[in-house]
Amino acid sequence: MENLSFMLLLVAFAVAFAFSVLHDMHMFQLNSYKPKVQLKWLKNNAKTLLPGAALTLVCALLVFLVKDQAIVRLIAAVLFAAAAVFKRPKKAKKPLVFTKRIVRLCVTIVIVTDAVVFASVLLASRFMPLIFAVCVLLSMFVMLLCNLINRPLEKGINRYYINDAKKMLKDHSRLITIGVTGSYGKTSVKYILGTLLEAKYNVLITPESFNTPLGVVKTVRTSLRATHDIFVCEMGAKNVGDIKEICDIVSPRHGVITSVGPQHLESFKSLDNVKKTKFELADALPSNGLLFLNGEDDSIRDYSADKYQNAVRYGLSDKNDYYADSIAVSSSGTTFTVHHGADSVPFTTSLLGRHNVINLVGAIAVCCELGIAMKQLQPYVRKVQGVEHRLQLTRKGSVTVIDDAYNSNPAGASAALDVLGLFSGCRVLVTPGMIELGAKQDEENKAFGAHAAKVCDYVVLVGKNQTKSIYDGLRQGGMAEEKIYVAADLTEAAQVAYAYDAAGQEKTLLFENDLPDNY
Repeated sequence: MENLSFMLLLVAFAVAFAFSVLHDMHMFQLNSYKPKVQLKWLKNNAKTLLPGAALTLVCALLVFLVKDQAIVRLIAAVLFAAAAVFKRPKKAKKPLVFTKRIVRLCVTIVIVTDAVVFASVLLASRFMPLIFAVCVLLSMFVMLLCNLINRPLEKGINRYYINDAKKMLKDHSRLITIGVTGSYGKTSVKYILGTLLEAKYNVLITPESFNTPLGVVKTVRTSLRATHDIFVCEMGAKNVGDIKEICDIVSPRHGVITSVGPQHLESFKSLDNVKKTKFELADALPSNGLLFLNGEDDSIRDYSADKYQNAVRYGLSDKNDYYADSIAVSSSGTTFTVHHGADSVPFTTSLLGRHNVINLVGAIAVCCELGIAMKQLQPYVRKVQGVEHRLQLTRKGSVTVIDDAYNSNPAGASAALDVLGLFSGCRVLVTPGMIELGAKQDEENKAFGAHAAKVCDYVVLVGKNQTKSIYDGLRQGGMAEEKIYVAADLTEAAQVAYAYDAAGQEKTLLFENDLPDNY
């Protein structure tokens, strides 16, 4: 009985603890492996500790009130089995990726946990259920401790990879690196450049959202070839110094700053810090490098007016070096004319919205300054495809779907609503709102709701707590309460949106933002 109860307890604990740690590591990965961000996440999600706290309390009562250790262990084993079922891995939008770093972290966790188990068996066998319960309760802190233990190793490995990537870039002497950054629009511009530059060059771009230092390093080490002429490097940032860190690795020759706006204000703290960080790219360019700036962005214009007078500016007004006019936007795409000096060339694209015209003009400016004739770019502009989940237009049966679910910010959300407004018939917005806007989050979401009230026939909000500000904006904007539905999750929201009666009209759904699993 003693041996059986011990084995059952050990197995049940191992499964419950493993499931708990897997969840912790998943959140840690989504939080960019940053302990401070992880602890902030834990503070905002303290309710996740409640099952572990209840388990610890019950085990404490069992240990101190029940004398028969075999009975205590059997009951505790059942409780740990229940905890394992509760903590079992659930379907995620972006599942945990077992990178080499995660595998190394798992090894350290196993070693530390085994040490605790052996110590409790040898020194405090009576209190084993309680010690195991505390381990489950504090699994997040066990993981962070093991991450701290691994930190010197991880730093050494990262430094090796970074130095290797820097050497590869240095050895590729004829490679031109173009840095692209901005609060929004940088990913679109990166992909547009990847298409347009093909008119003359062999191009490598950072894939998907590989816009962190290690993402960029991985791209260089796995994808850079001697045949590449240009490397278009997307540069993301959540903290001051992040862009400089990437620039120190890739040494960009030219740079594009697409926008400066109130994004990631939780970490940046102020819009001035956002500006300073984005212009770290400009400061990293060599004397013969070209800086391309979005001349329609007020923050960029104000910040760059004195220091970056020689920048190449692009936009929609004739005050810019490259500008577009004669813009005609429809549900099937956009036509516009780009002017530079004596050149005026008409273009057609399947992309929707004036903001995409600005992105295209910026990419056209880069190509022209790198020796590609503007007229030569016409067929390549027609080839440009929308980025997945960024105002991506699809059809599902009789319903038109605008998928803008990848991310959201005030300017992007407003542009998405403007695109939705191009469609006739029944217009439905599905959104959980915007996040990481710091003190401005409620204000921006409320303004988003007020704008949506003027465009949409129905709005489906995903999640009650984070969408309250949008709800208030919708109501203040004049939308009737019966036109608003608050869904528990995206699955329910989609079912409700597709079910709305369009009264024989065309129906268009806009999916604006989709929060990651750590929200």
